[in-house]
Amino acid sequence: MSAAPGRTPPPAFGGRMMPGAAPVAKPQDFRGSTLRLLRMLRPERHLIVIALLLGIASVTLSVVGPRMLGQATDLVFTGVVARQLPAGVTAAQAVEGLRRQGNENLANMVAAMHLVPGRGIDFAAIGRVLLQVLAIYLAAGAASWLQGRLTAIVVQRVLYRLREQIEAKLSRVPLSYFDGQPRGEVLSRATNDTDNVAQSLQQTLSQLITSVLTVIGVLAMMVWLSPILAVIALVTVPLSILATVVIGKRAQPQYIAQWASTGRLNGHIEEMYTGHALVKVFGRHQEAAEIFRLHNEALFASSFKAQLISGVIQPASIFLGNVNYVLVAVVGGLRVASGAMSLGDVQAFIQYSRQFNQPLQQMASLSNLIQSGVASAERVFQVLDAPEQSPEPTAPARPDPVRGRVAFEGVSFRYVPEQPLIEDLSLVVEPGQTVAIVGSSGAGKTTLVNLLMRFYEASAGRITLDGVDIAAMSREELRANIGMVLQDTWLFGGTIAENIAYGAEGATRDQVIEAAQATYVDRFVRTLADGYETVIDEEGSNVSAGEKQLITIARAFLADAAVLILDEATSSVDTRTELLIQRAMTALRTGRTSFVIAHRLSTIRNADMILVMESGHIVERGTHAALMAADGAYARLYAAQFAQPAAEIAATDRPAAPPPRVRV
Repeated sequence: MSAAPGRTPPPAFGGRMMPGAAPVAKPQDFRGSTLRLLRMLRPERHLIVIALLLGIASVTLSVVGPRMLGQATDLVFTGVVARQLPAGVTAAQAVEGLRRQGNENLANMVAAMHLVPGRGIDFAAIGRVLLQVLAIYLAAGAASWLQGRLTAIVVQRVLYRLREQIEAKLSRVPLSYFDGQPRGEVLSRATNDTDNVAQSLQQTLSQLITSVLTVIGVLAMMVWLSPILAVIALVTVPLSILATVVIGKRAQPQYIAQWASTGRLNGHIEEMYTGHALVKVFGRHQEAAEIFRLHNEALFASSFKAQLISGVIQPASIFLGNVNYVLVAVVGGLRVASGAMSLGDVQAFIQYSRQFNQPLQQMASLSNLIQSGVASAERVFQVLDAPEQSPEPTAPARPDPVRGRVAFEGVSFRYVPEQPLIEDLSLVVEPGQTVAIVGSSGAGKTTLVNLLMRFYEASAGRITLDGVDIAAMSREELRANIGMVLQDTWLFGGTIAENIAYGAEGATRDQVIEAAQATYVDRFVRTLADGYETVIDEEGSNVSAGEKQLITIARAFLADAAVLILDEATSSVDTRTELLIQRAMTALRTGRTSFVIAHRLSTIRNADMILVMESGHIVERGTHAALMAADGAYARLYAAQFAQPAAEIAATDRPAAPPPRVRV
């Protein structure tokens, strides 16, 4: 495409980008992005409610388990103590005897127990308790499994819709969005960031719900067993929350930088490996490797810092949990000795204490996943919030019939508001005419075509197709009547027949072959072992540049559009192939309005009208003979680009000879 004054160009090939020098990105709206991500779960609220109920059931059963195990411990401990007491006395008499012997602590413990002196361990009762505990834990495990399965379904449905939204959004954004974004960056947001959001939701949603419910359930049981021990267990919770919040705030900017660096690295890789042949031809592989190293180092630094900072959260939580465990064990032991609590209750409380700290530690360790996922979600939301092209008309107009008369009426356009490019341009092209557009790079040739295709919208004036303003037409209807062959050929992975048939939905095999014969594709396809079923890769590396161009021309021929745009369509072919293409173009242009952007004289000298553009203005128009006779801009362009011998051009472009070397 022609470069436009004021238009933000893509990074120059081989230009140095210093990722290491970029400032660390700050989160723009962490809370807002989190809430927006959660709102995406709303359509699955019914499944979420069921998963929540299953989580409550699982946590409730899991919380009951330690209390029942405590009862089993009490049965064992009671049996051991009862066996050491004399048989035939009551529990009260045994306690009185112990007090007379001076065993006050043991007397207090026995007084708190329900035992029969002289009787041993009741193994039948212990067995019944253990079977009940086993059934409870099996039920809790089943509920937890079902909850995880439902959560996975919810997450995958949300991500399915998110990918659909991204795909639909990218089809609605204007061409200027892609012109201002490296392709690798866009791909990274649509793939890597989306996958990271999925992994973060998958790993955190289920665990987060379970952890919160566990904290609530366990806290209730702890308070019921011993309010004093519950207060001691809660002492370290504020410290753990404070550590998580403080460390998380420091880690979040690094996660933002990590995924931004990932996008830049992917953009560089996509660019270098797409143009790997040119990188090697011009000997720029070392520079490309150096830029890759800088991007890779930036990604390493941000990822390392993010993991290093967020990795402190879990050890800090574990340390505070261990402090809590020691305090509970010491105070609980004293209360057992005093008879205020049974040994089984203390054992159950210690288990609850560990259960209470475990979800807190899980939530702390999940914070880095949450931050990473929200950072990626923020980047995805930036794509979803990108400005869209102007909406389609509610009642789109349509020329009937479509003959191909194109009129530019006072059209103005600017890529940048402060820098004009096309100003008050008027032009009428009658059906069947061939218009050649010539001019230096940046003159606005391709911009004119982009306006006709509505890749960009005119700032002022209007463009009509058979008298209908193209702004009143749907873009799909407009572009269905325009065929295009670009200088940069595009082929997708598939057979040659499929690539040609891309120009017309539902094309038959006979129509594909007819288009191939008309554009001389059939000549080289017949020489291939698999013929039209030859599979070409996405880069088209198994066919020559000229053959790729012929396939794209056959595709446009099959489309049978009323308006045809040829942008340097013969620049990649040899002279013999060009002659074949010229014959095909003559048939292709018959009865069609054609816009030809070319530098080769053979593609324009027979045009019905030649437009000479400079700085967005049409400075001359007419036939080749008339413009040559006028001896103006076209004649000068002809003399500079078409008429000079190759040797003279080479001599003109040859740099000055270096000064002679002087020996010292």
